[in-house]
Amino acid sequence: MPSVGEIRDLLEQKAPSCLKLDFDNVGLLVGDAQAPVERVLLALDITGAVIDEAVSLDAQLIVSHHPLFFSLKSVTSETPAGEKVLALARHGIAAICMHTNLDSAPGGVNDALLAALGAENAGFLRQTGTLPDGTPAGITRLGRLPEAVPLADFLQTVRTKTAGHGLRYHDAGRTVQQLAVCGGSGGGDLEDVIRFGCDTFVTADVKYDVFLRAKEAGVNLIDADHFCTENVVIPVLWRWLRSAWPKLGVILSSVHGQTAQFYV
Repeated sequence: MPSVGEIRDLLEQKAPSCLKLDFDNVGLLVGDAQAPVERVLLALDITGAVIDEAVSLDAQLIVSHHPLFFSLKSVTSETPAGEKVLALARHGIAAICMHTNLDSAPGGVNDALLAALGAENAGFLRQTGTLPDGTPAGITRLGRLPEAVPLADFLQTVRTKTAGHGLRYHDAGRTVQQLAVCGGSGGGDLEDVIRFGCDTFVTADVKYDVFLRAKEAGVNLIDADHFCTENVVIPVLWRWLRSAWPKLGVILSSVHGQTAQFYV
């Protein structure tokens, strides 16, 4: 079985930390790199419930998308992050986090989101990093559907493929074919989406003014929830790990899901 460090190294090859944005905190954040791993739990976030789940499964490692913490000056039970770090250490569970590096990595969050929506990858919106071989990389992806579809049909696809409770959207009266996607909080990219001539933008955490701008610009805008637009990458992580170590126990969290609910 692999060690924590060997799993970290594989994930570093797949989503190099050099792709992360400046504010980010990725890699092995808690744990012993030499510790052997028999079971890995995959989750978008390391919540208290996910840690309890890892303990119940006797997992030695949690791999998550969102960082357990961005900066710590102390580790005590008086803060939520400190409490989680202490719980992980108490049970000998390591934590590897892959955030904006996984957003822009080939095959990562946004490629997975495009694939889930049935779109062909048409590149990225703008460069946000460079792969170790010198290849440019970007987070928000451009995509193209094989043929134009009514927005109502595409909304059904988005909700089904991201397994969300509901969608917030603006209907610009256009069919969907040329689109952009950004898992998580991508509303700030709308102006570039408009500039590239996309008819539709799928992202999350969209603010009121961004919806207004989409209406003015005549662009379909879909807020498909932060968790839902990023959780599509968790099965990708499962495949990466099982391809490298077929006998490794890799488990998708069953306790972590979409936080937002809809009352209709």
